[in-house]
This record gives sequence, structure tokens and C-alpha cells, in this order.
Amino acid sequence: QVQLVESGGGLVQPGGSLRLSCAASRIIFSTFDMGWYRQAPGKQRELVATISSGGITNSADSVKGRFTISRDNAKNTGYLQMNSLKPDDTAVYYCNAHRVLLGREYDYWGQGTQVTVSS
Repeated sequence: QVQLVESGGGLVQPGGSLRLSCAASRIIFSTFDMGWYRQAPGKQRELVATISSGGITNSADSVKGRFTISRDNAKNTGYLQMNSLKPDDTAVYYCNAHRVLLGREYDYWGQGTQVTVSS
């Protein structure tokens, strides 16, 4: 059974930093595009950042210059470095692994990790 396990969330003061990790198992992680999404209370899940299997990154305007997505395929792990955190960044953060192979879509989600930015 494929598993994506997020870690690294917690409570941080405004202006602080956190690094989220997403450990994947039972998939060939290097062949998947990976993304981080977040969902704040009462809001829809939104894209934070993505990194393709080839290492091309993209991020939402709201986090550009503050958040950095990366991956270590040897460790089957993806990361989201979050700096200069703001209260508006408070949300449950989810990692996603996605690929399409021979017309079939493979899409996996982690269970989420809570990030709370508050003084």
C-alpha cells in the first residue's frame, strides 16, 4: 500500500520557519511529480508548490520568495521549507504524489500536518 507521511508541522511565531517533510513508500518516488497543498479552516484546499519528476518547481504567488519546495529521490522524500511565516499560512498541509502512465493516473495523498502561525 502506497504511503505518504508528512512531518515537521507545529506551532511557530510569525516570521519563523518550519521545514515539512513527506516520506513516500511503495512508489518509485523519482518518477512522480510532487506537490504541497494546504487547507485552512473554512477554505478550499489550495496549491502551495509543486516539483516535477525532473525538478522543475512552481509555487503560488502567496508563498513566492518565502517557501521552497525540493526533493531527495534517494531518500524518497520531498520537502517544503517555509520561511517568514505569516498567520495566513496557518493550515493543514498535505503532500501529493502524481503521475500518469500509459493513460492511467496515479494520485496519492498524505494525511496532513498542522501548521499554526501565531504569537
